[in-house]
Amino acid sequence: MKSSKGKLNIRELILFGILGAMTFALKLAMAWLPNIEPVSLCILVYGVVFGRKALYPTYIYVAMEILYFGLGIWNFCYLYVWALLVLAAIFLREMQQPLGWALVSGVYGLLFGALCAIVDAFIGGPAYAVAKWASGIPFDIAHCVGNFCIALILFRPLRELLEKLYRNMKR
Repeated sequence: MKSSKGKLNIRELILFGILGAMTFALKLAMAWLPNIEPVSLCILVYGVVFGRKALYPTYIYVAMEILYFGLGIWNFCYLYVWALLVLAAIFLREMQQPLGWALVSGVYGLLFGALCAIVDAFIGGPAYAVAKWASGIPFDIAHCVGNFCIALILFRPLRELLEKLYRNMKR
């Protein structure tokens, strides 16, 4: 049942599919709140627990976004912004303090619009990207506050639960 490094076994494949779908369902459930979303928390936890394999549930989530909402400009930024969050989680995975994870998640929410502006710069030029990013700052602030609060409360219990599940699954 063990998988070699980087390769998935059937249990991991099923788990990552479920987690990607669950991430998408959670986003839909909270869609009525502007930029208050559980996706950042999920991806941070996946990065800490699964390392680079966190890219599997992350991109299953992205694929579901595209299938459900259709292909749009925002999909292009999703191809790199979520990978950056996975990389941050892997880099910081030894951190244990919920406040630290809440800060990481909050800063990520605050920077989300700026990160997405990279795609806008290619589409409409730098002035367009800056104007679009600046007009979205109130939403980035809501994203920051929401991410911070959700991670502060839920990061530790979700990490512990997923680590236990993954450990038991690998037996």
